[in-house]
Amino acid sequence: MPTAAPDPATGAAAIDIDDRSPEIGVVLGSGLGAFADRLENARSTPFAAIPGMPSASVVGHAGEFLIGSLGERRVAVLRGRVHTYEGHSAATVAYPIRVLAALGCTTLVVTNAAGGINPSFKVGDLMAIVDHLNLPGLSGNNPLVGAPGHRFVDMVNAYDPALVELAEGVARELGFELRRGVYAMVSGPSFETRAELRFLRAVGVDAVGMSTAPEVIVARQLGMRVLGISCITNQANPDVPTPVNHEDVLATGQAVRERFGNLLAKVIPRL
Repeated sequence: MPTAAPDPATGAAAIDIDDRSPEIGVVLGSGLGAFADRLENARSTPFAAIPGMPSASVVGHAGEFLIGSLGERRVAVLRGRVHTYEGHSAATVAYPIRVLAALGCTTLVVTNAAGGINPSFKVGDLMAIVDHLNLPGLSGNNPLVGAPGHRFVDMVNAYDPALVELAEGVARELGFELRRGVYAMVSGPSFETRAELRFLRAVGVDAVGMSTAPEVIVARQLGMRVLGISCITNQANPDVPTPVNHEDVLATGQAVRERFGNLLAKVIPRL
């Protein structure tokens, strides 16, 4: 007999929150958790204290849910996430998005660390996601399989074009170019072979990572607007192969923390 899915309302009730519900949810990817320190009057709840929420087990993902203020906006931040390569289903990985919606969030800002397949990208670039290729989902690991609610979710313009333009404008104000590109999710945790990178480049992918797609699919099912930002932490070039490891990914996240944080800090109050 199938196990009942956890109730996101129960998860939301376990989160330490005052009398103002958050409007915007933010998921911070590998090495990008420092942005949460910018929240004012933040209240923290560990993932382990939230019913139905899996614990984060990857270095660079603190596994902490914070509610606080950024300017006049109330924001819920996940400092870290869980991944399918930790042994979770896509539905479990996306469960925190259901909790964000139950808290009242109507906009999702999802971030990740990604390898730059586009040869014009440099390590440390930030990229607005304009579309994604969900490779695990194409083989059946989609978060809507067996999930509550309507299943046939339209994913055209899943990443809100108006929010992409907003982020680009803010980046210009800050004096740098926000790249645009297509993000591909692979299951990991091994990095891609040269043949896999050639395939991804051939089908129009600009950056590749191991997260994000399940969260965005569920966000769209729930009617949330989505802005996606990738931090290019390494060059994934099949013609000039360079060894990559998780420590390098975290180091790049640390190196761009100020620029990344300034971007989100100026974008979120305007959402």
